[in-house]
Amino acid sequence: MSTSTYEPDGGSVRRGSSDEDPSALRLEGVGKSFSGTPVLSDVSLNVRQGEVHALIGQNGSGKSTLIKILSGFHHPDPGSRATVLDVALELGDPGSAHQRGIRFVHQDLGLVGRLSSLENFALGIGYPTGALSRIRWRQHRQIVRDGVRRLGHEFDLAVPVERLAPVERTALAIARALHGADNLSLLVLDEPTATMPRADVERLHHLVRRVSGEGIGVLYVSHHLDEIMSLADRVTVLRDGRKVDTAEIQTVTKENLITMMTGSTVNKDRTAAAGTTTAGVVLEVRDLSFGSSGPISFDVRGGEILGIAGITGSGRERLCRTVYGGSDYDGTVLIEGTPLKRRNTQHAVTSGVGFVSATRLDDGVVAEMSVRENLMLGDIRSVARFGVVRRSRESAECADLFRDLKVKASGPEAPLASLSGGNQQKVVIGRWLRRRPRVLLLDEPTQGVDVAAKADIHRLVDDAATTGVAVVVAGSDEEELVRLCDRILVMRDGVVARQFARGEITASELAFECLADDKSDQKEDEHA
Repeated sequence: MSTSTYEPDGGSVRRGSSDEDPSALRLEGVGKSFSGTPVLSDVSLNVRQGEVHALIGQNGSGKSTLIKILSGFHHPDPGSRATVLDVALELGDPGSAHQRGIRFVHQDLGLVGRLSSLENFALGIGYPTGALSRIRWRQHRQIVRDGVRRLGHEFDLAVPVERLAPVERTALAIARALHGADNLSLLVLDEPTATMPRADVERLHHLVRRVSGEGIGVLYVSHHLDEIMSLADRVTVLRDGRKVDTAEIQTVTKENLITMMTGSTVNKDRTAAAGTTTAGVVLEVRDLSFGSSGPISFDVRGGEILGIAGITGSGRERLCRTVYGGSDYDGTVLIEGTPLKRRNTQHAVTSGVGFVSATRLDDGVVAEMSVRENLMLGDIRSVARFGVVRRSRESAECADLFRDLKVKASGPEAPLASLSGGNQQKVVIGRWLRRRPRVLLLDEPTQGVDVAAKADIHRLVDDAATTGVAVVVAGSDEEELVRLCDRILVMRDGVVARQFARGEITASELAFECLADDKSDQKEDEHA
């Protein structure tokens, strides 16, 4: 179906088909194992034509793996089957998915911020050309303008997309996905509102209803249960790589869905309490606002491990980087009473703040360098005299760190790229620990590491707190937060909604709190 069938003032009425009609997508017995370990087992799913079908589950439930199989990024296990409009789909083949009319809009949208909408629209699609292969700019501009208009939007196509509102960027990505898809059968949206202000969410939902109203199936992946309840026709829940259930949306409540996602019922009447650490305050955050999040206020004492929980889009995933000075903010961050300079990571470092990013390979390590060189990054002066590095002292210090961190490698001169992800992460944390920080900010510290490395990293965090470091751990692993933290702050919709002390909450209850949407308690602990 061509995008030209959309009308600018087109309606939001969805025309879902019945089970007797050919499905926009039917998956049967889909499984996936990595190194013999199953991460997806016997999952079946049916997306009807013209319906919005939600796919939900906690982190690690298998949602991303299923989407990657559908897009052709992963090959499924033998026996996995799929059809689109009753025609076989070859799972694990990107060309087959595209040929069958499946289009994807991933969470990162695949847009380049410094390029204009016109340029981004052409990525992966190309430009209309004429004689001598010259770009027909007027025709291309009209194509892009029509694409976004038919989704209910109109904005300057010449400005860099980083200056567009989040919903406008998403509309551009969807318009690009729909362009030229005469046989469009299924649109897959992966966490489309994860970083979107609440005011823009309904605009996006209207856009999604336009698409489904043309008889196109929409597979909508999201953590936000309020969105699911208001937008979806049906919902499928995954847990631990298996399908728990598929239900008509009018037959379930948010509490039902959370129970299916976590596997247990939850006591929502626990009383929140403050931590009991008596050491002095090291980190103070006052009225911090960034993006659509805030104001947020909290303290962390020396020797305390503070957890920050929340789903993607809650503000949790940007908090540590913002405190470190990696992005702009309003408010005040103080280290032992002294304010940090805004957007000045060097001042944060000299003030005793360390930051371990969730994107290790992007801004945590230099893979081409050795373990020794990565451990010394940013602090070579400590092993130098009169500007000359003392190799013997450097080697001795690295050998001690190598042993204490329990890095599994041939030695400190091994290329960092040869290490596993968990051992690379230990090197990153070790680099900050050798600087003896006053504050250590950890964003998803064990994401993508194996069980043994995870235990080692937990030991390093515990040891750091024992020496008086104020530690902040922001993450989506509820079990990890419950295991590590003296206190846990739950973020929802950009603010601190709840606070719990060690022993007051279980992992499943914490998951419930992250997914809940009780606005009456959102401001409860702004000054935790």
